[in-house]
Amino acid sequence: MSRWLLPGFLAVGVIATMVLIVGPAIYAVSLSFYDLPSLTADPVWVGFAKYAELLASAEFWNALWNGVFYAGLSIVLQVVLGIGFALLLNQKFRGRAVLRGLAFLPYLLPTVIAVLTFKWMVDGSLGIVSIMMDEMGLPPIYWFETERMAMFSVILISVWLWTPFVTTTFLAGLQTVPTQLYEAARIDGAGPIRQFWHITLPSLRPILTVIILLRGVWMFNKFDVIWLTTGGGPLGATEHLPVLSYRQAFALYDIGSGAAVATLSFVVLMVAVTLYFRFFPMETGK
Repeated sequence: MSRWLLPGFLAVGVIATMVLIVGPAIYAVSLSFYDLPSLTADPVWVGFAKYAELLASAEFWNALWNGVFYAGLSIVLQVVLGIGFALLLNQKFRGRAVLRGLAFLPYLLPTVIAVLTFKWMVDGSLGIVSIMMDEMGLPPIYWFETERMAMFSVILISVWLWTPFVTTTFLAGLQTVPTQLYEAARIDGAGPIRQFWHITLPSLRPILTVIILLRGVWMFNKFDVIWLTTGGGPLGATEHLPVLSYRQAFALYDIGSGAAVATLSFVVLMVAVTLYFRFFPMETGK
């Protein structure tokens, strides 16, 4: 009986993956080769016509650039702030356990609550941030009305939401760094900055490699924050590939184009991940 337990669990996992992930993915890719105004309409085979239209459109390249910029800047800020907060929370001080719990709080909030709260706080007439800026005599900030500020606003929300995850991961990694290394470095006269560059950062390199990869994939595919805040506007300034795919399929009723955008997004990610592994190979234990 026991010898069939592991194969049974593996079989269930494989079947679930095929049904819930692989099957729908293959179906979505197949849709990109058809002209399909709705899922109930009769599909018309068009081959690679949808891909040719997308690659020739400025709209697709704008969405791709927006996705790269949104994901790239979000990752940089999350990693830099995450490492900084992890180093701070790794120090010994009174109330450290409480502060560690509070630091993880934003990650526990549902995205829709965090987004709506932020939009309420920066509302031009009722938002507490806008009111405080007005009382201090500062000019108003149009958080979602201008193209540049809209992008930085969605990045700000994303950084606030997911920096706790990066912080917690790095904080866990700091627990594995031998304290003897820091003691030896202090005896040799190394200050905090040299200790960070020569001990902490090299020790956290495997974690850093995985975090950048995971956050890059997640942020490039992130849909809810942008859709709930700007819907891809203004004037397409925050529209990235997931939003473009949704708009093509369910707003313009062109399911083939929506599926083609999703497929191209997958190809872009596969190429990026392959290059990432090429230049930053995962370290394996001996």
